[in-house]
Amino acid sequence: MDAEEYRKRGKEMVDFIADYLSNIRSRRTFPNVEPGYMRTLVPDTAPQEGEDWDDIARDIERVIMPGITHWQSPHMHAYFPALNSFPSLLGDMLADGINCLGFTWASSPACTELEKIVMDWLADSLGLPEFFSHRKTESKGGGVIQSTLSEATLVAMLAARHKAIDAARAANSDLDELDDAEICSRLVAYCSDQAHSSIEKNSLITMSRLRHVETDEHLSLRGPTLDEAIEADIQSGLIPFFVCATLGTTGACGFDNLKEMSQVCERRSIWLHVDAAYAGSAFICPEFRCFMAGMDKVQSFAFNPSKWLMVHFDCTAFWVRDSEALERAFCVNPLYLRHHRQGDAIDFMHWQIPLSRRFRALKLWFVLRSFGIEKLQKHIRKGVELAKYFESLVAEEGIFELEGQRHLGLVVFRLKGADCLTEDLLRHLNATGKLYMVPASVKGKYVIRFTVTSTHTTEDDIRKDWKLIRTYGIKIIGGNKIYPPITRNASWPVPPVSAERRLGAEDRRPVTGAEVEDKNKKRRARSEDIFSYGFPFNAYYSLRKDARLLVGAMPPANEEGEEEEEDDDDDVFAEEDGVTVDQKSHVNGDLTSNGDVLSSPDVIGKLEKISIEEGGKAHPGKGKGSQAKREAGPNPATVTSKGRFGAGSLTNEGAYNGVVNICHSNNNVAETTENGVIKKSTVH
Repeated sequence: MDAEEYRKRGKEMVDFIADYLSNIRSRRTFPNVEPGYMRTLVPDTAPQEGEDWDDIARDIERVIMPGITHWQSPHMHAYFPALNSFPSLLGDMLADGINCLGFTWASSPACTELEKIVMDWLADSLGLPEFFSHRKTESKGGGVIQSTLSEATLVAMLAARHKAIDAARAANSDLDELDDAEICSRLVAYCSDQAHSSIEKNSLITMSRLRHVETDEHLSLRGPTLDEAIEADIQSGLIPFFVCATLGTTGACGFDNLKEMSQVCERRSIWLHVDAAYAGSAFICPEFRCFMAGMDKVQSFAFNPSKWLMVHFDCTAFWVRDSEALERAFCVNPLYLRHHRQGDAIDFMHWQIPLSRRFRALKLWFVLRSFGIEKLQKHIRKGVELAKYFESLVAEEGIFELEGQRHLGLVVFRLKGADCLTEDLLRHLNATGKLYMVPASVKGKYVIRFTVTSTHTTEDDIRKDWKLIRTYGIKIIGGNKIYPPITRNASWPVPPVSAERRLGAEDRRPVTGAEVEDKNKKRRARSEDIFSYGFPFNAYYSLRKDARLLVGAMPPANEEGEEEEEDDDDDVFAEEDGVTVDQKSHVNGDLTSNGDVLSSPDVIGKLEKISIEEGGKAHPGKGKGSQAKREAGPNPATVTSKGRFGAGSLTNEGAYNGVVNICHSNNNVAETTENGVIKKSTVH
């Protein structure tokens, strides 16, 4: 590709990205693929000769998009935001074109100089203390862009560890005989029981101990509780060296009491780091800075503009009060990295773990200048208002309950009753692909996190999502029939299959009854908590056009990428009368409140599915490339009174690696004739 073709292809890619983001609603939010799905779509080896760019571009939709979770979708409510914007994308386009490695000032002066400026701009917009500014020549502090917040916290921990080891040796001459590793074994870091898991990983890297301190009823770590834990460890001969306060926890957006914690850390000379990964963006709005009381006593602070501030990943803003603590911990200065301005300029390689660094400041600069502080504040406030609206909808529905106080754009809710109800609800909702949420545990309760993440989200989107959530919740609480999300992980693992073992091969081995029962026992053992309530389920299978069975929880994604018609409340669930195979090869298998459906294991590659009711009929399937009626021999269908469902699995290549079956019950058999009429039905 030469410069002229790059001009052409670059414009095409800009158009593609603009169309993708403008039409994001037309795409399924959560993909319907299996692990390893891409192996069948691309060659096993790289091409020996270059391919035409048109062929490469076509594979974006064919290979990549089917496996994308669309984080910019207005119906993406999982995790925290991971936003982008056109100015941010343009910033990285320029940075990637320049492709400078700004590890020292001399390696690319503009990279270092712009980063210092935008970090000061950002600190001012958040109301951070002056000692975090590069402007103050008498200050040792300043800001730097890290790749992730996990890395920023690790940098703070390593600097705190180095400082603590020196301080421990200065205070106790007996420690002079010990090496650093032995002293590290006595170091203890502290965080709340709601803190991010990355702190635990960082404690492994720093070879220090970590104590999770219990939060109060508001999911906040309080000063007295922290002080008590620290004192207990001191009495045990340990050395407290690092405390991480979280402002906006991952599970429920809880806020530690920074003011109380900062007083404890200042009195005990312990490094206090603030993790505000998500909530930090909100501090651009003065009304949310009430959580920042105590910031004047912290040693380091970090948040992710790449979450909520319109700057795409990766971009973590990290400020430190004493940059010399970083340089003492990380300074390695070989001859080939030295330069004539050394000592007069900052070399950011001493403020981070890697050596090389990207020109990330460009995209942050473009965003701050393009939007301005006022538009960014408006964007944050809109997300908070939408979360308040969703919270009000949940509060009005009696079968749901809110867990914990809502903060910013995150709402935590659950179905009233046992955890398995909420777990079941989330599984079914995500299986639709129309929205995506993730769970959390709040004080031992299983909850669903609903985060307003997208700049495209409107009140209409919130109402649409709530309609789906409410409908499924009512169905589950009422014990009505719904599609179970049956996936490979919901039954048993499916090993990789060679090309010789694909559907249609002549060496198919019938699955024995003993194998079926063994798999059913394992299934029952894993699913006892879910199915003990006896909820009836519908079975929903998706057939490939070549009639290869692909076990799944939901219909296949719209292959043309068109937006599906919106379901009414009464039409969210499929018709429950009989079994049909439509032209798209979808099969619905119905089961009553006391019976289950069996797909016969002795018919390989053809879906045998009937609707079982007492005295009812099973309608044979109709549709090209698939069958639902017997071809030869007896075809028993085993039913059960327990409402349990187990499914066999095929790989994406269509290879048979299991059985389609239902958990068995004592000799409860429904036999079918060739036309699918139930001759004999015994249902307990």
